[in-house]
Amino acid sequence: MAHQRGGGRFRHDDEARKQWQDPETILSDIGLGPGMAFADIGAGEGYFAIPAARKVGPSGKVYALDINADSIAQLLKTADAEGLGNVVARSGPGETTVLCESCADIVFFGIDLHDFADAQVVLQNARKTIKPDGKLVNLDWKKESMELGPPVEIRFNEATAVYLITEAGFVVESVTDHGPYHYMVIASPSSP
Repeated sequence: MAHQRGGGRFRHDDEARKQWQDPETILSDIGLGPGMAFADIGAGEGYFAIPAARKVGPSGKVYALDINADSIAQLLKTADAEGLGNVVARSGPGETTVLCESCADIVFFGIDLHDFADAQVVLQNARKTIKPDGKLVNLDWKKESMELGPPVEIRFNEATAVYLITEAGFVVESVTDHGPYHYMVIASPSSP
C-alpha cells in the first residue's frame, strides 16, 4: 500500500483493518481461486498478496509490486515463514515496472491507484500484465470525508477511476459500492 503522492505512507493496523476490509472475503468476491495468477500492484507488506498466495495455492502464482523495498522484504519474509513458494515480489515504481507479460488472471489495486505519480501509465502497465481473458480490479477510497484513509483531495472519485481505466485499454464491467469507505471497479482488457 504505497502512498507515493504527498511524500509518505498511509498505514493501518492489519487486525483493525480486517473489521472494515477483509482481504479473504474480497479475494473470494472477485473470483480468485486455486491455480490462478494474481498481480498486486502497490502490494505493501502483503495485506492482499499473502492471503491471495494461500488462496491460489501451489499451482497458482502471486506477483507483488511496491515502490518500498522494505515492504517487499517484509512481504517475502512473511511468505517464506508461511511456506508460500508461489510469491514473486519486486520493488519498483508502478510507472516503470511490468511484473510479467500477459501473466495475470487478476490485476489488483488495493486502495492505492490514487497514490501513483502517473496512474494512467501504471494502468497501461497493468494492461500489459493481464491475460487477454483476465480482469482488473480497483478497490479504492470513496472521495468523501471520513475518519480513515488518505486526504480527500488525492482520492479519485468513481468517474475519474473509470475514465483512467478505460483510457488504459479496459472495458469497465461494473462499479459498485464496497462497504462504507470504498468502491470497486471491475474491468476486462479491451480487444487490441
